[in-house]
Amino acid sequence: MHNNLESQRRQYALADRAKELGWVDVEVIDEDLGRSGSGAPRPGFERLLLALCDGKVGAVMSVDASRLARNGRDWQTLLEFCSVVGALLIDADGVYDPTQINDRLLLGMKGTISEMEVATFRQRAQAALEQKAKRGELFRRVAIGYVRVGEDRIEKDPDARVRAAIDMVFRKFSEIGSARQLYFWLVAQQMQLPVIVGTIDAAQTLWKAARYHAVLSMLKNPIYAGAYAYGRSKATTRIEHGRQRTVRQKQHDRDAWAVLITDHHEGYITWDAYNSNQALIAHNANAMGDMVRGSVRRGGALLSGILRCGHCGRKLLAQYPGPGVIRYQCASHILEREKTCCVSFGGQRADSRVTDSVLASLKPLGIQAALQAIEQLQGADDERVRQKELALQQARYEVGRAQRQYDAVDPLNRLVAAELERRWNEAMRIEAGLAEELSTLKSAKTRFLTHTTKAELLALGEDLPRLWDHPSTPPELKKRILRIVLKEIIVRTHGDTIQMVLHWQGGDHSELTMEKTPSGVLIVGHMEPIGCRHKGARGLSA
Repeated sequence: MHNNLESQRRQYALADRAKELGWVDVEVIDEDLGRSGSGAPRPGFERLLLALCDGKVGAVMSVDASRLARNGRDWQTLLEFCSVVGALLIDADGVYDPTQINDRLLLGMKGTISEMEVATFRQRAQAALEQKAKRGELFRRVAIGYVRVGEDRIEKDPDARVRAAIDMVFRKFSEIGSARQLYFWLVAQQMQLPVIVGTIDAAQTLWKAARYHAVLSMLKNPIYAGAYAYGRSKATTRIEHGRQRTVRQKQHDRDAWAVLITDHHEGYITWDAYNSNQALIAHNANAMGDMVRGSVRRGGALLSGILRCGHCGRKLLAQYPGPGVIRYQCASHILEREKTCCVSFGGQRADSRVTDSVLASLKPLGIQAALQAIEQLQGADDERVRQKELALQQARYEVGRAQRQYDAVDPLNRLVAAELERRWNEAMRIEAGLAEELSTLKSAKTRFLTHTTKAELLALGEDLPRLWDHPSTPPELKKRILRIVLKEIIVRTHGDTIQMVLHWQGGDHSELTMEKTPSGVLIVGHMEPIGCRHKGARGLSA
């Protein structure tokens, strides 16, 4: 469009031809240049129809029919309006009067042929794109963290700061297990993420505060797992306000994707890690109800989200009837009032029994878990330091570049020198701020993890129950550990006996049984105050 202008010049030359034919008042309508005619609003075409209705147009000129209408409906509407008001249609081949049946027939054929040509060109272009995509060589816009190499290949961005930021996002997600909590962590730590702005030919990387949807999109994009995917979105067409509108929607079913090529390029994570992340994100979608476990929420009920009724198949909700009291209850009687509750039992003993089974399985890994905890505590601090170091390196480069630009300008040219001096000062201000933040982080790091703290962590690793019951261990962490080990727990009642079948992530099953708490007996545990409640029933939380 920007380089091939001969067709555009030919269209504008129609104004001179109209004057040669004797027309004095000639108006050029060019609002629709660069606009698609496939359903998008076309203000120029609408203005032409309005002028025809007002009787202000004596002739309509175009190079060919496709320049006026891209579909049969618009073309026939134009012909009808011209025939009613007696306006002529003029193209490169001749002058036509729509009121004459022969001219109307010829114009109709021209419009049909033009519509067929446009559809044929579009179909051929789409087929060529799909053929290139099947080879994994079609890249319209490369995701942040990758750069285009030639026309048909991508590789990781050579910028170390960009790569480190993306690695950090996926590493922290594997630790936190929630895209929303990851976003909150990035904001709390004042971590910036790279953003691509500008056109494809003039793209620029900027560093901005994290946005939730940008983080979620990065986690869901298979390109970071080294996979090439094409056709992840589907275009649907509908009529709105009498106009055709095309809307693109994401396709979550991978079988519906047109192309999926794994091991296509170097990824930031493995394909198995990507699949695990997608499963975790899907299970965190609380709106899916009984279909998923739901996200880890606040509250002392450790088995919340992984308990399922063995009688009706619904999830069990955690009920907090009083301070320090937990009760698990099937949701069937809440959703369908005429039904009775399938399963209802006290939660303190159930949490304790399941926890004992899990800790017994994890006991051989206690020391290893303690060492990994030490590494994570050190790594979390090192991550912030590393990001600030990379940001400081880039800031120093910007200071040097601004200084070189200032030194290269003529000092007498104050209009330019003053602006370059301001940019230099701004770059130095940013550099000084990052240097101060880095110094603060490094000084805090030396005080963060002492030898005493390391010894305490190793001691706790030898005694997992003491680590589990430690006051500083949050319930959210316990829930995450249980979900990592357990896939689901099926609960059934047989008289006064509760039967729990534990489905472990590795595919094994084990069974626990316990007696119901006798009526009138209240078991109270040590819990944090509960602030969340389930809508529709007092004291319920999923």
